[in-house]
Amino acid sequence: MYFPQFLVGMFATSFIVAIWADIETGSVWTALGWAILALVILQFGYIGLVVSLIYKRASEGAEASPASEVANDLNPTGPV
Repeated sequence: MYFPQFLVGMFATSFIVAIWADIETGSVWTALGWAILALVILQFGYIGLVVSLIYKRASEGAEASPASEVANDLNPTGPV
């Protein structure tokens, strides 16, 4: 998921939550509080998704290359 797409969805969701909270409570301040809470929860979810994708990619990369090949990459003259 691209970050601009996430931002549009996040703001649309918080706007809908704010409208819903305003209709239910009649208070603009409560609606603002619920919208901010929705923004925070969505942001934590996005950060969790990015961290899990990075962790998954790192673990796949570690399994793909054996340690001996990595050691040869560090030796500029080639295998001894």
